[in-house]
Amino acid sequence: ISFRLHRHCVVSQEYGLIAAGSDGQGEQDPANQEQGAALSVKRCPVFICQPVTLFLALILWFPAWPAMGQQSTAVERGAYVFQAAGGCSCHTDVENDGALMAGGRPIATPFGTIYSTNITPETETGIGSWSDEDFLRAMTQGVGPSGEQYFPVFPYTSFTRMSRQDLLDLKAYLFSITPVAQSNRQPELQAPFGWRIGVRAWKLLYFRPGTIQPDPDHSPQWNRGAYLARALGHCEECHTPRNLFGGLRKARQHAGTVDGPDGELAPNITPDPDTGIGSWSSADLVWFLQMGLKPDGDDTQGLMSELIETGYSHLGDDDLEAIAAYILSLTPIHHKVEPRGE
Repeated sequence: ISFRLHRHCVVSQEYGLIAAGSDGQGEQDPANQEQGAALSVKRCPVFICQPVTLFLALILWFPAWPAMGQQSTAVERGAYVFQAAGGCSCHTDVENDGALMAGGRPIATPFGTIYSTNITPETETGIGSWSDEDFLRAMTQGVGPSGEQYFPVFPYTSFTRMSRQDLLDLKAYLFSITPVAQSNRQPELQAPFGWRIGVRAWKLLYFRPGTIQPDPDHSPQWNRGAYLARALGHCEECHTPRNLFGGLRKARQHAGTVDGPDGELAPNITPDPDTGIGSWSSADLVWFLQMGLKPDGDDTQGLMSELIETGYSHLGDDDLEAIAAYILSLTPIHHKVEPRGE
């Protein structure tokens, strides 16, 4: 209990709120109501594993918990969706101490460099003037408020699978963060990949919009994991190799690529025992998403470590176990991914 409370408190320190009681679908999960929909604290008390200390701590914290049955707010639910999406890490230029979600982060691709955009609620340079429909269109269709086509380095190809409620909750959270006036940088892409008019043709070939639907042949846990991994977490966008036109090579879905985000290697995460994570248990995968540590004790690096720190590590245990159930059910693909030159 003390570990769970401590972990949730860390989230509160970083973002000012959490939504551990949200099931990510717009309603509070009754099974998790005892954890509370949100905690907002400035300092995390140190728990000592003694009954009296734990009892007193729970009493002191109790006034901050919502009343039983109280519904979480859109901002609180949106914070949880934000974390399930990996904390939208690409939109913060961490290396240059950029402001939260203010964009400007260079993202290396085989076609050139794209800079992440400002998604703070600043009205001139951010998304502060966007309506709900503007936001939904961008996230599910890859089209901006003025009709501009977004390059698919922005994973709207996965976000299109999200529920309308989760998308609106995410917008509510983003509109609650500090607005930052910072102009967006133009992409530096090779022709013809830098021509936005070509994105329309690309979409005809590789983009299939629409909310993900439950698979009746699988359990609710598996379906929840599929939603988290395929829609919010957009795992396939990073862990699937692409063809010459930037389309996902479906035959090697989740099998890893040397051309991952920021030019980093993205490993094979199918349950292949030799080249993937077939030797990992569900507990191993949950631990990895919580702590960034692999079963052999090695730690993850690069963008994935950011996604875990700012996002996945703050998800509820049920959701992490659902992700593990889905990922470990994938078809094993034998595909060894090694850095170029090895």
